[in-house]
Amino acid sequence: MRRPFRILCLTLLLALPLAGCTAEEEAGKPPAVTMTAEAVGHYCQMYVLEHPGPKAQIHLAGIKEPLWFSQVSDAVAYLHDPEREADITAVYVSDMGKAASWGEPGTDNWTDADTASFVIESRQIGGMGTPEAISFGTREAADAFVKDKGGRVVALKEVPDAYVRAAQQSMAEDDVPPSGTHDHAQ
Repeated sequence: MRRPFRILCLTLLLALPLAGCTAEEEAGKPPAVTMTAEAVGHYCQMYVLEHPGPKAQIHLAGIKEPLWFSQVSDAVAYLHDPEREADITAVYVSDMGKAASWGEPGTDNWTDADTASFVIESRQIGGMGTPEAISFGTREAADAFVKDKGGRVVALKEVPDAYVRAAQQSMAEDDVPPSGTHDHAQ
């Protein structure tokens, strides 16, 4: 009779440290972080909150703070980058179905990118003025957006590489002055 009681006590003691963990933490996945005014976009180095539309955060192994992205397409481009070496532990995107508006996507309405629905090829331009992969926590919210703004719904792994590369190419071209305006004296 005493042995089963000891086993029960030992089992309970071993389970105690897990009592306060979230499902993500138990699975080794860090939780989403609230976006603050200090969050700076990984590529653009601009304050993320200054841009409308959905945002993304990518968590890397061994790094406490996530990488921030001013638009989801930038995060998808990062995921597609063949030269990326860091191990990704989690990717979260704005749930635009819960956003107050396009201009106010929210700072804490994150959804796991692996289970999110993304609208691509819509008439809605991203926060950086380029095509966007607009993220939603539910397929129903994504379908409702498509009825209003067009496009098609895909999963994260179905966002075409060419779609996010086109967005990045457009951003790079915006950074190059028109021909004939280079000041070679500088």
